[in-house]
Parts: sequence; C-alpha cells; structure tokens
Amino acid sequence: MKIVQLILNVLWVVLCGFWMALGYLLAALICFILIVTIPFGIASLRLAGYVLWPFGRTVVDKPSAGAGSLIGNVIWFVFAGWWLALGHVFTSIALAVTIIGLPFAWANLKLVPLSLFPLGHDVVPSDTVR
Repeated sequence: MKIVQLILNVLWVVLCGFWMALGYLLAALICFILIVTIPFGIASLRLAGYVLWPFGRTVVDKPSAGAGSLIGNVIWFVFAGWWLALGHVFTSIALAVTIIGLPFAWANLKLVPLSLFPLGHDVVPSDTVR
C-alpha cells in the first residue's frame, strides 16, 4: 500500500500539488508578515504540507476546537479561504479534462471545505484513524 501512496503522491505533486502548496505558502507568508495573523499562518503551513503530499494522511476534527476556531474560520474565509478554494475548483476543472486526472480532480474538490475553514482540524496519518 505504501508504494501506491508514493505513486499517487508523486503524480499529485506533478499535476497540481506543487502549485496549490505555493498558494498556501503565500497565504502563510502574508499571515506571518501581519504578525496578528500568525495562527492563520501556522494553519496555512499545515495545509500546505497536506496539499503537497495528501495520500496516506487524513484530516480529523480537533476535539478541543471551540468558539475561537469558529471566529478564526470566518476571518480566514473572508481574507484567504475563498481564493484558495477557487484555486482548488479551477485545478479540479483542468484535471477533469484528462482521464488520469479524474481521481485527482475529485481529491481536489474534497479539499475545498478544508481550504475554506482550516481551523479546528488536524492532519494525521491515515493508519492512525480507525
């Protein structure tokens, strides 16, 4: 199973992961420059790593997330989430044109809710979630 994940991750990076991770890194850089938004930058870095190498990992809800995550997600949505989600949608459309890109297009669409509301989630290895 690990070899399949490796092949999928390499194809993902080549087809779309690198460019989408750059978008998240740009968002993180802007958040770090603005100082007050450093928690958003940390979340964006976590998502950049996940978007760059997603297969073999999954996203789970943080049980300790509360009202702060809700408020933070609203702020994130307004300033960064919507354009990252648009990037995932446009990338999905481009990938859906090819046959080999169809599964990656679907995987990209599954990342849209996470790009809109990243706070209150953790990225963990898939084999630890059962």
